[in-house]
Amino acid sequence: MPDNVTSLFRSTAAHSPSMAALTRESDGAGPVDFCIPCNPYFPTPAMFEEMAARLRDIITYYPSSADTITAELCGLLQLPPQCVAMGNGSTELITWIDHLLVRESLAVPVPTFGRWTDQPMETGKRVDMFPLQESSGFALDLAQYAEFIRARGTRVAVICNPNNPDGGFLHKHAVVQFMDAMADLDLVVIDESFLEFADAENEPSVVQEAMLRPNVIVLRSLGKNFGLHGIRFGYLVANPALAGRVRSMLPKWNLNSFAEHVVFMLKEHGAEYAQSLHQVRRDRMDMSGQLSSLPGLTVYPSQGNFLFVRLPVGAEGTVVRDRLLTEHRILVRECGNKIGSSSRFLRLVVRPQVDVRRLVTGLEQVLYGTSRRGAAVPEQATGTAYSSGTAAVDRLVTQTNGAGTRGLAQAAGAGMPLPAAASAPAVGPGGGMPVPAAAGLPQPEPRPVPQEAPRPQPAPQPVPQPVPVPQPAPQPVSVPQPQQLPQPAAYPEPAPQPAPAAPPLAPAAAFAAPAPAPAPMQVPPATGPTPPGVPARGGLTAAQVRGTDGLSMAPATGWPGAQSWPDAAGMGQAAG
Repeated sequence: MPDNVTSLFRSTAAHSPSMAALTRESDGAGPVDFCIPCNPYFPTPAMFEEMAARLRDIITYYPSSADTITAELCGLLQLPPQCVAMGNGSTELITWIDHLLVRESLAVPVPTFGRWTDQPMETGKRVDMFPLQESSGFALDLAQYAEFIRARGTRVAVICNPNNPDGGFLHKHAVVQFMDAMADLDLVVIDESFLEFADAENEPSVVQEAMLRPNVIVLRSLGKNFGLHGIRFGYLVANPALAGRVRSMLPKWNLNSFAEHVVFMLKEHGAEYAQSLHQVRRDRMDMSGQLSSLPGLTVYPSQGNFLFVRLPVGAEGTVVRDRLLTEHRILVRECGNKIGSSSRFLRLVVRPQVDVRRLVTGLEQVLYGTSRRGAAVPEQATGTAYSSGTAAVDRLVTQTNGAGTRGLAQAAGAGMPLPAAASAPAVGPGGGMPVPAAAGLPQPEPRPVPQEAPRPQPAPQPVPQPVPVPQPAPQPVSVPQPQQLPQPAAYPEPAPQPAPAAPPLAPAAAFAAPAPAPAPMQVPPATGPTPPGVPARGGLTAAQVRGTDGLSMAPATGWPGAQSWPDAAGMGQAAG
């Protein structure tokens, strides 16, 4: 592909240019796609032929109403239609969840799917970002996440399971216990967009539990599972009141004719769909093994249909991405613009073995110098050993001249207190793992993080001693003080309402004596929706919060059974 095609990455507001844009700028043939996380085995060729034969009718006529399409899908999934709302992709549903159900603040672990951070910030909400630690393989510690939510006074909590981009997985019992612990929040969202590809347990979905709870929404994807991103369709499951509130705001014809045609085809192709999921899981294991053999490349465990990899020290992700595209016609997802990640990380979609061999060959040539343009990794490790969040934090520190998050809070005059540097968390046995106050939630096992192979160091050379040079006496430097930004206009506050008591995390007999809870942060209570264009009370503006992690945390140590369809993990119900 021509070198100028990589300029498309700098001119798009999305994380990557579309396949259509890449095809237009090349010679008419798109690259091998390791970027868009979809199912390469479904629909089957026969299904595509059927859709092609009916293309004229599909694009000529209006679709049925969303209620008709939703009823068909619910019959397949054995879900009550009043608990389901179908949207024009998950992004439409996330947008309405934000507008209707997020009042003041939302907590989300990072890195994650960008709309969970960007959408609420675009509407002036405070986004409390809980940084996943590279040292623990980006595993989400639910106990520490719960403690973080309590300390910040957040009103909405989001969990992506598996998480995008790292593929981290949480077992069903842990997610249900977290949902119950957060029963006093305005909303808990469990994003299961990639759960169909998981095989860590037979029935990992919490859709049945969500329908019984007053403040839980489960988000599910169809485009990713079926390999049809161009058909924008997904759905959410919740109790009838929550689902009906979202459904009432959606247009009557928000689903297109392609979505309708696919939904009505599915009941005849359950066996092929189950087989496609099984093949993706096998390919994931094979692809992980091949990538792990590359020197210096770290592959993180994943339950999604993608793998999160850390490039060798010294490799720059944008350089690797551009050279794979221009020299090898391979498209990958470089994660430097994901909050909580850096350009040293790539997300690689699971593909068939023939494509993986091409990817591995391309990486070998780009990283280790067997191509005409040399290696992207220097012989000596001159780069920075990045940890999670470095891309966003480095930008933040640069922009505030080293003042960091505290400098932003002072400049904004927002009054968001930050933890004192001297305060240290309680340390458990062995001295490594801090003991959170929310000890009732299960502690996840740290995900294994392969260590980079040591690189040979050059023999030490004698260093010439510099000749002393007299220095002039230092002059005092005038340091400008941060300017106070204008405060938003005062809005009348409604009468305070008594906050509901938080439910216990688990029966008292199940745990030892709990550690003392940390002193609550002085965060004003949620008192109603924030007016448009005004920063959320007690927090930073959307522009100021972007790139921050909110707090400096201590390092942490379905398909319900239709007759011919797989269950929530895609297992156990395949026909034939």
